[in-house]
Amino acid sequence: MASTNSWTLELESKVAASRKFRACVMDWHNLAPKLAPHIFDSAHHAEGDGGIGSVRHYNCNSAMPFKVMKKKVEFLDVDKCECKYTIECDGTDTATFNVKVKPTANGGSVAKVECTYKGVEGKDKMLKAKDSVAEMFNTAEAYLIANPDAYN
Repeated sequence: MASTNSWTLELESKVAASRKFRACVMDWHNLAPKLAPHIFDSAHHAEGDGGIGSVRHYNCNSAMPFKVMKKKVEFLDVDKCECKYTIECDGTDTATFNVKVKPTANGGSVAKVECTYKGVEGKDKMLKAKDSVAEMFNTAEAYLIANPDAYN
């Protein structure tokens, strides 16, 4: 029987919560191949309108522990900058991500990402994915700082 494991990541940012959420969550399937081609070969919106039930498909390269990743939106509150999605990928039975991006007093934000996953093989892959998630948020932050009109 596969065990359940988890990790949590908190990342502070100089970028406002709503901008960070839109770039990292709502539109990452468009930004990923442009901003992180060393991680993502391609990505596209596969099903739905971007809301609950929507699926995004990512083709990953060797920097990610998966070749193909499908993200399905389970919960979404754009106003509160919160979402929950499940991921299907090789070697992992189930992975669930909860993302909350909260504003800070200085006009920036703190992103909290919680991941819970099952699967013996999945543990090493999901811990490697934790590093990739941190890089994703940091890459998006650099893009948003360099492009102050993006996602306003």
